[in-house]
Amino acid sequence: MQREFNITGTCIPEKHYMVDISGKLKEIMVLIEKGNYFTINRPRQYGKTTTQFFLEKILEKREDYLIARISFEGVGDSVFANEEVFGKKVIEFIADRISAEEEIRNKLYESIHNISSINTLSKEITKFCESIKKKFVLLIDEVDKSSNNQLFLSFLGMLRNKYLLRNEGRDSTFHSVILAGVHDVKTLKLKLRPGEEQKYNSPWNIATDFKVDMSFNPQEISTMLVDYSKDKKIKMDITKIAERIYHYTSGYPFLVSKICKEIDENILPEKERTEWSVKEVERAVKTITLGEESNTNFDSIIKNIENDSALGDFVLNLLLGSTEYSFLYNVPLIYNAVTHGIIKNEKGKAKIHNKIYEEYLTNYFVIKLKTENKSIFSSFDVVQSSYIKPTGKLEIEKVLLKFQEVIKEKYSQSEALKSDEFLEKELRMRFFCFIQPIMNGIGFAFKEVETGEEKRIDVVIIFRDEKFVVELKLWRGMKYHRQGIKRLKDYMKKEGVKKGYMLIADKTRHKQFKVEKQEGLMMVWI
Repeated sequence: MQREFNITGTCIPEKHYMVDISGKLKEIMVLIEKGNYFTINRPRQYGKTTTQFFLEKILEKREDYLIARISFEGVGDSVFANEEVFGKKVIEFIADRISAEEEIRNKLYESIHNISSINTLSKEITKFCESIKKKFVLLIDEVDKSSNNQLFLSFLGMLRNKYLLRNEGRDSTFHSVILAGVHDVKTLKLKLRPGEEQKYNSPWNIATDFKVDMSFNPQEISTMLVDYSKDKKIKMDITKIAERIYHYTSGYPFLVSKICKEIDENILPEKERTEWSVKEVERAVKTITLGEESNTNFDSIIKNIENDSALGDFVLNLLLGSTEYSFLYNVPLIYNAVTHGIIKNEKGKAKIHNKIYEEYLTNYFVIKLKTENKSIFSSFDVVQSSYIKPTGKLEIEKVLLKFQEVIKEKYSQSEALKSDEFLEKELRMRFFCFIQPIMNGIGFAFKEVETGEEKRIDVVIIFRDEKFVVELKLWRGMKYHRQGIKRLKDYMKKEGVKKGYMLIADKTRHKQFKVEKQEGLMMVWI
């Protein structure tokens, strides 16, 4: 069977090229061995289903364990009609998914007749767990689909109580319970009694924190590339390519596989190539970020932003570097953005999760603003060919000088250029709006946002095979300017470019609309 890179559903080794996740599985098995109850909550397409599949396979091979992996997804509302129906269905689901000897399954099927409530369900779980000489692990998938149902929450509350009693030696129950879904079930609320609107308690506050890093680091990405290169006889600098894929994706599993799939299925076949390079990675990134084809991952992010204006404003501020946010997981806005995979924790600060999301979301906001504010951006109608040399290369200096000219014509007499808010947010968005039609279809840009004293953004533009580094910054005085030049030169060295550019917003107007050049640098004041 010819294998492929998989971006939907469970990864199967016989069918798909996949990252070696054995290290992550060992970490999860430690939690199970300890008898912990926990939640595997990660954004969509983050490897949850594949992880559960392999956990199930590991536990099925262990003689001292019994595993049942169930889900309430797609079962309909009738399951939640009342406690008796729900309790019977829970046992039926568990029995159907146990791949042990028939005698064990029959014990569960027989117990169904004794269930008439959540309380009797609890008693039957106790009797069953006492009757077997195995550690029983219950894994419930897609808990988000049921978490708004009071019966399901009562079921979780019952499992919580049994866990507490077990630890006191007063009950028998599942050795470990694992809930899998997008949301952290510990944040759910359960009404203690009907009519008590103000008294709430989490049904899953006994859960151990799940700290397993399910993103892929460069070494893990390399394991998939090694397998692929041997199988397909493809030459590549595996370490270099794995690091570049990580550079763009921050290890988001869907995006890692998406880049590889794009190269394997669409880029390599064009000229029957037998070698991968960093250029192929960057071409795949360009195709993905430009949204040349729809995918459910991006669609989900945009849907969540469209449905939550506060989330949209938050994401835009992060993209523009106009506001710095501490990463406080319990803050609803931060939690929401983490849940949907949009941001990550980077040294205690909230950051857009990866460079692909940065570019895609910037393009989304640019198009949205242009569509909704046509008059504001009318002077930004640029012709792509005007900034491309006959050789096909980008004339970046011409781009920056034209942007300076547009700002001068439109705002030189305006008080806007004296406003921090305009300089830190609006002007940056106008720059991205300006370059977007120039980049369209040929190039793309990603950003290194640095807030703090200098409020700067490093923009790396990749146009065909050429790379440009443009620093957008606020003028904060000569001291910070010299520091900024040094940092830019260091960043240029890191990115392997010999020329760098600064676009400097200055409300003091000490160098009004000037252009300065020094060795390897061009500085444009606006």
